[in-house]
Amino acid sequence: MRLRTLLDTEAMGLRLLGGQDELDRTVRGVMTTDLRDPSRYLSGGELVLTGLAWRRGPEDSEPFVRRVAAAGVAALAAGEAEVGGVPRDLVEACERHRLPLFAVDEDVAFATITEYVVRQVSTERAGDLAAVVDRHRRLMSSGPSGGGPDAVLDLLVTDLDLRAWVLSSTGRRIAGSAAELPAQVRAELAGEHLAATRTGRPGPHRLTVGGRTFSLFAIRPGGPGRAEKPDASPLSDWLLAVEADAGEWPAERLDLLTGVTQLIATERDRQDAAGAVRRRLAHEVLELVQTGAPPAEVAARLRVAAPVLLPGAGAAPHWQVVVARVDWDDERPSGGPAAQTLLEEILVDPSGPGGDPLERVAVAHDDEEAMALLPLPVVPGDRDGDEAAEATGPRGLRADELLRSVGGPLARGLDGDGRLTIGVSASVHSAEGLRGALEEARHARRVAAARPGRVCVAGHEELASHVLLLPFVPDDVRRAFTARLLDPLRAYDRRHRAELIPTLEAFLDCDGSWTRCATRLHLHVNTLRYRIGRIEQLTGRDLSRLEDKVDFFLALRMS
Repeated sequence: MRLRTLLDTEAMGLRLLGGQDELDRTVRGVMTTDLRDPSRYLSGGELVLTGLAWRRGPEDSEPFVRRVAAAGVAALAAGEAEVGGVPRDLVEACERHRLPLFAVDEDVAFATITEYVVRQVSTERAGDLAAVVDRHRRLMSSGPSGGGPDAVLDLLVTDLDLRAWVLSSTGRRIAGSAAELPAQVRAELAGEHLAATRTGRPGPHRLTVGGRTFSLFAIRPGGPGRAEKPDASPLSDWLLAVEADAGEWPAERLDLLTGVTQLIATERDRQDAAGAVRRRLAHEVLELVQTGAPPAEVAARLRVAAPVLLPGAGAAPHWQVVVARVDWDDERPSGGPAAQTLLEEILVDPSGPGGDPLERVAVAHDDEEAMALLPLPVVPGDRDGDEAAEATGPRGLRADELLRSVGGPLARGLDGDGRLTIGVSASVHSAEGLRGALEEARHARRVAAARPGRVCVAGHEELASHVLLLPFVPDDVRRAFTARLLDPLRAYDRRHRAELIPTLEAFLDCDGSWTRCATRLHLHVNTLRYRIGRIEQLTGRDLSRLEDKVDFFLALRMS
């Protein structure tokens, strides 16, 4: 905004006292001050409003004007309400330093001028930024040469002083300001965005996390002028988190941020298109595995896939399979495509080797489930023949770590709507083991599906335990089995407060050791023997027999 525009606005009540030749100066901000030396708080281009409280005599005008003029302010506006007129010594000092001087009518509040200047400057900045964003849109639409989301977010910082981040639906940082957001804050922002989207609340969504206020804007796939993908789901959307409260923003600024999200959506489209080769590789390999193709044929396809997914790797990788399924609470069929998009997001490991982390994710899908093929780079110990490393293979994806990293946000997005269940296989080092890894991941996913919760993950390490079997026992069989063994003990405990159930649990937990169990329960061994004898009498079982110990153990786990 030019000084001339400000002077021509009648509602501002400004009268020019000097600086007619400087009215084309640009106003970039406004500051109200009565400090004798406000220069430390000035950055240049401000309209400085002052009530002249700093002036005790004519000798004070020269140093004040010298300081603000050296700071590069656009002009000085002095209020007449307290002094009855602008002193002549101030007018002369401004003339010497070529600083435009206005008198502010006593009926006009400084707040009125401040609000007007801020609104005008903000609108003009938004217009300038919109033009720059337009240029970036054209660049990014023709390829990745425009600099990606980071280039656009840099504009928000430099032109609008807005710090912003692009986050995935799980809270992964995709792009953003140099200042990093803690993982917990990112997860909270992603969870709030998914919860708000699921309930249909209009954006931008605003919330405060750790004393910082953020406004969240959805980045929907498809980009400007493109049709939305038929399998698109808000669960896999990116979001733009801006550290500001957008509740009182003018329409122009909101429109600008919407344009920024459309621009970033263009980059998302580019990444989705680049993933087509990886998806085809995953589909070809897994199709061969499921149809029982010879191991040599599967191995040949793996040799093609390895350099695409792990460029520059010296040795053939090990492989891990992850299976996911989305089930909806309503009549919608299971979402294989939705599960594919989610897997492509949650399996990204920014810390891993091989360039762009997105390039290491290869996911295929059918109508009901998605299957990911993960290459695991061989560690030096494997190449050198270290027996321990060779026995365990590279450290792969762990189910518990995966659940911790993505479960929170996605659970909020699925609450009252659907479930995501994931199974993770062990790593295998050859094509021969890939079929077993796929079946292992599917079994693990079924174990996860038997658990409560909106997001459940199970790993291969659980499949060597009774935990694999228990979820698939029918409910009526589980109830009958536990009632036959435990109901007599519960009834006895209610009548006599004998604590037979806690005693049984401790006895089994101590592997049947009389001494350790008595010590844990603070009982004499004879008292413990009496209680165990009562358990055997009431149930007709013998706790010295392994079979009966196993039955009691399973009954307690299922109860």
